[in-house]
Amino acid sequence: MGSSPSAESVRRPGTDSGAPARWRTRLGLWRRIASDFTVRSPARLALVTFALVISLFTSVLALPVSSASGEPTAFYDALFTAVSAVCVTGLTVVSTATHWSFFGQLVMIIAVFVGGLGILTLASLLSLAVSKRLGVRGKLLAQSSMNTSAASTLGEVGSLLRIVITTSVAIEVALALMLIPRFLILGEPVNEAIWHGIFYSISSFNNAGFTPHSDGLVPYETDLWILVPLMLGVFLGSLGFPVLMVLLAQRFNTKKWTLHAKLTLLVTAILLVAGALLWAVAEWSNPETIGTMNNSDKVIHSVFASVMTRSGGFNLVEQGEMNQVTMLLSNALMFAGGGSASTAGGIKVTTIAVMFLAIFAEARGDTDVRAFGRRIPEGTMRVAISVIVLGATLVMLATAALLVISGTSLSRALFESISAFATVGLSTNLSGELPPAGKYVLSALMFAGRIGTITLAAALTLRQRNQLYHFPEERPIIG
Repeated sequence: MGSSPSAESVRRPGTDSGAPARWRTRLGLWRRIASDFTVRSPARLALVTFALVISLFTSVLALPVSSASGEPTAFYDALFTAVSAVCVTGLTVVSTATHWSFFGQLVMIIAVFVGGLGILTLASLLSLAVSKRLGVRGKLLAQSSMNTSAASTLGEVGSLLRIVITTSVAIEVALALMLIPRFLILGEPVNEAIWHGIFYSISSFNNAGFTPHSDGLVPYETDLWILVPLMLGVFLGSLGFPVLMVLLAQRFNTKKWTLHAKLTLLVTAILLVAGALLWAVAEWSNPETIGTMNNSDKVIHSVFASVMTRSGGFNLVEQGEMNQVTMLLSNALMFAGGGSASTAGGIKVTTIAVMFLAIFAEARGDTDVRAFGRRIPEGTMRVAISVIVLGATLVMLATAALLVISGTSLSRALFESISAFATVGLSTNLSGELPPAGKYVLSALMFAGRIGTITLAAALTLRQRNQLYHFPEERPIIG
């Protein structure tokens, strides 16, 4: 008697009953690998995440549908624009208003919004999506980036990330509601007014500096109904989410503010006031910028320039027409940047605060570095030094590369390099004049400037360890 046909023999051609199980096994293996990668190296995850996001937006911007002419955009121009948008820089090599179609501009502003959430937030969200939980290191890194208080538990970080996104959207909606009525009053059609209001709100809060108008903000250079919301958006975005959370929770109860919030607000105020005064003094009589304006307009331009130079990227005057002293001042303000874990770039104001406090402590002969009744750990000072040295080194190398590639002047190359590294977006129009090699250099610098110092600081913080012994102490000669 013949044996009955087995399941294997009656399986329909082209089918494989073992496939679902194999796919589940492979998926489980991939998730274990991804989860392990997320937990063990959150800084590396941030690098990979940002690179993938930039690659995606580059591919979309290179499509014919993204350009106003219907022609594909050159790869290096699409890459530069994608990096500038995701890194919320604002440097451009083609006109935002004329080169890109509405679809292209929409893609750009989405890239700005995604980039503005912050690389650490993006990495943490990806971690949640992959492993359904944040690893201990990932949570510590997210806590460090948002400077949550010691009372905050690791389990609260997921909620904090949702608060970050909700706060961003709420502020951007409020800014758009301020701007849209003004554009309507100025005679723009309803759809254009709404689009421009949304575009400027996202661009300003995320410190991107992109403008959908072909002539930028020049037509509104004395219109406070436009300029004030833009300055407010840039200022709030540059403070950082840790400071915004403290202000929302504690209001004006300064005794409960964190040390980070106090240092950020103090140094920000100093740079804002000093920057406006120095910019006004340097440009007051310059006929190429504000020299021919009345006094009130000069004051408006000076305050606007001080706010935007530290990362906003919007401008009312041609940067190449400024005095050399003003360009030097702008370089210093751009390199300083805004608050940590914010949409601003630069080495961050808390880094500057820590270094100046260390200098003052050394000058007084104090062994501890103190501020507002708190002692700052030595490890924090080492991280600050590392961030400053890395930033200066990247700017120097990029400036040298631009000098070789373009043959331009040192002042223009340095200005463009610092603007790219600090993700500011102010330009002497050098970016648009560069050959592809120069655009690649600036693209790499924007990428490194946006995430390099953050990941360096995070990596150094996570690698700090207690030593069981110390070598004998000996001081080298300094100075």
